[in-house]
Amino acid sequence: MIAPHFWRESKAKFFRKDLFFITTPWWLRRLFPGCLWDIKTKEKEIYISFDDGPHPTITPFVLAELKKYNAKATFFCIGDNVKKFPQVYQQVIDEGHAIGNHTMHHINGWKTSDDDYLNDIATAGQQIHSKLFRPPYGRVTRSQLRKLHNDNVKIQTVMWSVLAGDWIATLAPEKCFCQVRDAVYPGCIIVFHDSEKANDRMSYALPKLLEHFTARGYLFKKIVENTA
Repeated sequence: MIAPHFWRESKAKFFRKDLFFITTPWWLRRLFPGCLWDIKTKEKEIYISFDDGPHPTITPFVLAELKKYNAKATFFCIGDNVKKFPQVYQQVIDEGHAIGNHTMHHINGWKTSDDDYLNDIATAGQQIHSKLFRPPYGRVTRSQLRKLHNDNVKIQTVMWSVLAGDWIATLAPEKCFCQVRDAVYPGCIIVFHDSEKANDRMSYALPKLLEHFTARGYLFKKIVENTA
């Protein structure tokens, strides 16, 4: 089997206009020590995640699509949305998916003091009982990471291997699907969004991704806390 690092390095693509990598290069991973970027496995396993929910109609759509393929996923929720839509949040849990903290107000760590950032995460933690955490926009400072990862807090910061780019309005849904499909490798962590901004692309790409890789013997699994 071709080593995962070969796929990460050879398939990395860069949108100059929107400044994001579809697949995460090795050097970017080194800038954020102690984070989880993928799951080390030789099995046919894919880890889909969703940011920014829960949403009253989009999240139930995602859950229905996942159920069709007996797929599990990880939902990084905004605390404020959990307060607004507690029944949808509970549905995610009841259907056996993993949950993670995505801050209370979707704040940017690069523009926020360490104390304010950690307080916002802690406030979200009153609603979201999980040690999994994903920084909004992937923007978190090294000092914030050190404080999150210390022995008292013990947060597990989950980044990603593959970005769908589903929030970009100019990205055609078909291209969104194809880019994700071509970047997948065993153990990769994919980011979609269960949000209105991303829905046109996500709602097209997700069902096709589930169908495509299920037919090829892959399983879709949730991220488990303390997965190394």
